[in-house]
Amino acid sequence: MAINKNHEFEELGGVKCAIVEKNASKERVAFLKDLLETNNFAVVVVPSPPPKAAPPPKPAAAPADGASVQPESPPEPLPPPPPETFTIGVTNLAFNPTNAIFGRLLKTKDGHVVTQAYWYQKESSSHDEIPYYEKKL
Repeated sequence: MAINKNHEFEELGGVKCAIVEKNASKERVAFLKDLLETNNFAVVVVPSPPPKAAPPPKPAAAPADGASVQPESPPEPLPPPPPETFTIGVTNLAFNPTNAIFGRLLKTKDGHVVTQAYWYQKESSSHDEIPYYEKKL
């Protein structure tokens, strides 16, 4: 059981894992798997369960007094299927993504420290050598 939302555990594919991210796209899985394996973590990826669908609305009851009944409208088209998403975990149960990023524990392939912007793929390279708490504003 997780102490808080930032440190979750689940069994993925029969292996107890620390959850890195849920509902990740294929592109995000490829990015994180490569990054985590570069840092010597064993990565487990499983498809996320589909979201629960809302029950279909019940049809209106026919009037009992024999009043005129309006013709039924054609059924609404089915919504598009949800996008395929995945849950990413690592077998090291001590791993916490927040601590790994701000503790400067992860490195890119070229040896730079992984920043928050790089982790969330807002920047294509990680060249932040000055910790966030030492930056002059």
